[in-house]
Amino acid sequence: MNNLFIHLRLHSNFSLAEGMLSFEHLSKFCVDNNQPAIAITDTNNLFGALEFSLKMISCGIQPIIGIQVNVSQNGKEDKDIGEVVLLAKNQIGYKNLLFLTNVYSSNKNYDKFISGVELEKYKDGLILLTGGVEKGFLAKPASLNSRKLVNERLKYLKDIFNDNLFIELQRHGIKSQLIAEKILIDLANEYGLPLVATNDCFFKNENKFDAHQVLTCIDKGLTISSDKRRILTKEHYLKEPKKMISLFRDIPEAIENTVIIAKRCSFFIKTRNPILPKYPGLKNISESDYLSKISHKGLDKRLDLSITKFSNVERDNYKNRLQKELKIIIEMGFAGYFLIVHDFIKWSKENKIPVGPGRGSGAGSIVSWSLNITDLDPIKWGLLFERFLNPERISMPDFDIDFCQDRREEVINYVRNRYGKDKVAQIITFGSLQAKAAIRDVGRVLEMPYGQVDKIAKLIPFVPSKPITIQEAIDTNDILKKEIAENEQVQNLIETAINIEGLNRHVSTHAAGLVIGDKPLHELLPLYKFNEDEIPATQFNMKFVEKAGLVKFDFLGLKTLTVLSKAEALIKLKDKNFDLSKILLNDNKTYEMLSTGSTTGIFQLESSGMK
Repeated sequence: MNNLFIHLRLHSNFSLAEGMLSFEHLSKFCVDNNQPAIAITDTNNLFGALEFSLKMISCGIQPIIGIQVNVSQNGKEDKDIGEVVLLAKNQIGYKNLLFLTNVYSSNKNYDKFISGVELEKYKDGLILLTGGVEKGFLAKPASLNSRKLVNERLKYLKDIFNDNLFIELQRHGIKSQLIAEKILIDLANEYGLPLVATNDCFFKNENKFDAHQVLTCIDKGLTISSDKRRILTKEHYLKEPKKMISLFRDIPEAIENTVIIAKRCSFFIKTRNPILPKYPGLKNISESDYLSKISHKGLDKRLDLSITKFSNVERDNYKNRLQKELKIIIEMGFAGYFLIVHDFIKWSKENKIPVGPGRGSGAGSIVSWSLNITDLDPIKWGLLFERFLNPERISMPDFDIDFCQDRREEVINYVRNRYGKDKVAQIITFGSLQAKAAIRDVGRVLEMPYGQVDKIAKLIPFVPSKPITIQEAIDTNDILKKEIAENEQVQNLIETAINIEGLNRHVSTHAAGLVIGDKPLHELLPLYKFNEDEIPATQFNMKFVEKAGLVKFDFLGLKTLTVLSKAEALIKLKDKNFDLSKILLNDNKTYEMLSTGSTTGIFQLESSGMK
C-alpha cells in the first residue's frame, strides 16, 4: 500500500483537442510501473470507455471508467457550475454514468451541465471527486477564498454521496492550489471526509507540454501569443507513482485513498454478442419459419414473372439453393436480420422511394433476391452466397443498401417509428489530425508566414488510400529533410506537428450506418447528440458498437438513384409504360459508350482508373 498510487484523473485522446494520451501508452505505463489499475476521465464523454476497458483488461490492468462533467447544484448556468469527476464502482454505477452522459449530451445549454436533481437520481454506484482549481466545483471557489460557498457545496455533495465522496487535492505548482488546499483540508477534517491526490494528466511527459499548448489553441482558433488561451503547466503529465507519492509525502492518506478507490471500482465493460430486435408483428410463427415462408413465396413470384422460361429442373435448382441458404441463415441466427432489411426495403418500394438493385457480397444471396432486398439473380450471374455468409467464418451479414438521397431520411424515420426511437441511433466517427492538416494548424498557431507553412505542407504526398505520415514523408523526401536541417523554425513546426498527428480532433457521424437495438440504447451504451432534433449517435465508433452488442445497418444516400428517378419520371411524360427495371442489359450503344470511357456521372464507373 505504501508503494502504490493509482491515477484517477486522466484525459485520453478522446478528450477532443485536449488529451494526448493513447490507450497503448497507458497500458505500457501501467505495466512498466506495476500500476494495477488506472482511470479514464475524459471531458464530458465516454467515447473511449469500451476500447479502454478491453485494452486494459487484455494487459491485466483494472480499468476504472469515469467522466469529468460540470454539475449545477441549482440547475442554473451562471456561476453555479463547477466540474467534478464521477467514477463507476460497479455495473449500477456504469449504468448511471450512461444515463448521466446521455442527459448531459441532450442538454440544450451551451455550457452543458448535470443538474442537482439528476445527480441525486443517478448517484448509486458512483464515486465523486470534487475537482481541481481551474473549474472544480469545490476547489475553484476555495482558490478564491469563498469559504461560505465551498461549505455550502460540500454539505450538498455529502448529503448525496456520503462515503462515496472524496475531496480532491492537486499539486501542479499553481499558487491558487495552495490557497484552495488549506481550505479543503480544513473542511475535510470538519466533515470527516477523505482526501484523495490526483494529477490532472493530459500528455505523456514534460517534453509534450509545448505541443499540448498548441493543440488547445488549434481547437479554439487561437495563436500561441493569445492571452485567451488555456494555460496549464508542465506538471500536467502522466507522472510515475513514485513521483506522486513523493509529492504528497506530507499527506500519505491522500495517496492511500487512490488505492482504496481503485479497490472499490471492480467493474469493467464486457463485450456482448450482437442481439437484434424482434421482428414486429409476428404471431404464432417464429422468425425462422416466417423467413422461410416469405422466401419461398418470393422465389416463386420471381420465377413466374421472369421473361426467362425456367424448366422444372432449373426451378428445382433455384429452390435447392434457396433451401441451402435458409438453413445457413437460420442456423447462424440471422433470420431476424433478413426480415428487418426486407421490411424497410419493402416499405420504401411501396412508397416509391428508389432503392438500389444491390451491390457487394449481399447480391450473391438468392434469399435476398427472393425477398426483393436485391434485384440481381445470383444464379444467372454466377454470384456466390459464401462471400456473403459463411459458417466457417462467422461474422454479421452486411447489406450495402442504396436509397434515393432526397428521400433517405424517410426510410430512417420509418425504421425509428417501427422499432422505437430510443432503439435507433447513428454511429459516431472521429476525425483525426492528418499530416498536412497538422502542419497547417500548427503553423497558424505558431504565427508562421502562411507561404512558408504552405510550402512545407505541400511536401507531404497525398495518397488517399494510405495517408502518409509526417515521419514517412521525411524519410523519403530530401527537400523536406533539408528544410528541417537548415531552419530551426521549420524544425519546431515539424516536431510539434508529429506530436499531435493522429489525435482525435472532432466528431461526426458515419455516412450510412445506423444501429437498431433490442432494448433502449441508453441502457447499452452512451449516446451523443449533435443537435436537439437530430437522431442521437452512439459514443462508440463502428468497431466498438458491434463489440457492445449492436447490429449495424447501412442506409446509403445515393445521388445517382435520385438522378435516375427524375429521369424516369421525365421519360414517362412521353412513354407511360416505361420501366427502368426492364431495360435490357445487352444494349450495344451503351457498351460502345462505356468502351470509350464516357462514364462521367455513372456510379462506380466514373473514376480515372475505371475510365
